[in-house]
Amino acid sequence: MPIQDKQKGLKAQRDAAQEVATSALAFIAADGERLVRFLAETGLSPATLREAAARRSFGAGVLAFLISDEAMLVAFAAEKGLDPRHVVGALEILAPPVDPDATVRRPM
Repeated sequence: MPIQDKQKGLKAQRDAAQEVATSALAFIAADGERLVRFLAETGLSPATLREAAARRSFGAGVLAFLISDEAMLVAFAAEKGLDPRHVVGALEILAPPVDPDATVRRPM
């Protein structure tokens, strides 16, 4: 596969993962209790939420929060017609695990 095609494929994967994160944020925001817990655990406020959402790493944080509660993950996945493993995969795309032996580091 040519490098350009590989880059397009990676961008498409990242875009799809970001769509899952955006859907997850909407799911969290649709329920007052979930939203209050999300804000409390992230230290955000309704006033700072929009600014935080503009950061590249925000989607990964949303998915990490969602995945931390299995019942919430399962409910989200069911509502969106996704396999919960797909949601976990989206997190791994947005925030890949760090390989301490890697010679090249990906920017986050």
